[in-house]
Amino acid sequence: MIKFRLALTAAALALSCGTVLAQDYTAGPLKIEQPWTRATPAGAKVAGGYVAVTNTGATPDRLLGGSSEIAGKVEIHEMAVNNGVMTMRGLPDGVELKPGAKTELKPGGYHIMFMDLKRQLKEGETVKGTLTFEKAGPVPVEFSVQSVGARAPAEAHKH
Repeated sequence: MIKFRLALTAAALALSCGTVLAQDYTAGPLKIEQPWTRATPAGAKVAGGYVAVTNTGATPDRLLGGSSEIAGKVEIHEMAVNNGVMTMRGLPDGVELKPGAKTELKPGGYHIMFMDLKRQLKEGETVKGTLTFEKAGPVPVEFSVQSVGARAPAEAHKH
């Protein structure tokens, strides 16, 4: 009976934390770490997606884009500041994943652009998507939805 109560308490505590932790995936020599996105306000038509990809192989690959249940279109974009002006542009050829290197898609730099959103993204949920690589092909992933102002994927809660 005590073990049952402890298990119930642990489950309730885990559910009350409210944050979904991002997962890791592998596709051949690619290690795909913690895909995540941010919650969006009602009516938003775009959202950014973020992930780190380590290419442990000996040849380059490219992240070309993808698809998602929540967006009409998924592209790779780059945000940069040029002469004090922030710019964002689509990268039709995606982003190169150099051998032996980690490439981070994060706020303020390379990122995944979810366009023509079909619905609002809510903190704590996960959304299904597929990342498309030139050599590794399509890789199904789940993006954890973090808070509107998140700067990185959620870490395990420390109590």
